[in-house]
Amino acid sequence: MHWDIEQLIPHRGPMRFIERLLEWTPESVRVALQVPADGLFIEAEGMPAWVGIEYMAQAVAAWAGGRARSAGREPPLGFLLGTRRYAPQVTHFPPGSELIVEARLELMGDNGVGAFACRIVSDGICVAETMVTVFEPDDAQAYLESSNP
Repeated sequence: MHWDIEQLIPHRGPMRFIERLLEWTPESVRVALQVPADGLFIEAEGMPAWVGIEYMAQAVAAWAGGRARSAGREPPLGFLLGTRRYAPQVTHFPPGSELIVEARLELMGDNGVGAFACRIVSDGICVAETMVTVFEPDDAQAYLESSNP
């Protein structure tokens, strides 16, 4: 499938980090981005490696958006619940470098909770990996409203 990334994820402006969809299947997704030289979170050494968690979360959002688009629906709003054993091999991603972010579905429950094995690859080398846990409620707006005191 060939979609523009903005057709798949709700992130816009400076909060959209991933730039292109490389591959989508019902079990996985591959996306790409070029690390910016300036903008949100950037430091003198580059993008802090902890931002990789958001790169992975946006890759999972692209997977969910592709699943929705394949079924003729709008992409859903989802939530990052957490990560497990985030293991970056670098402290920063250098400005200008291209990163490939991969997410593979490991588990999707009927309750909307899913787990994805994710990794970030730079120049063919895995520089970060973790398990990402997400939540996709049936009705995100109702969920958000019920969460407000």
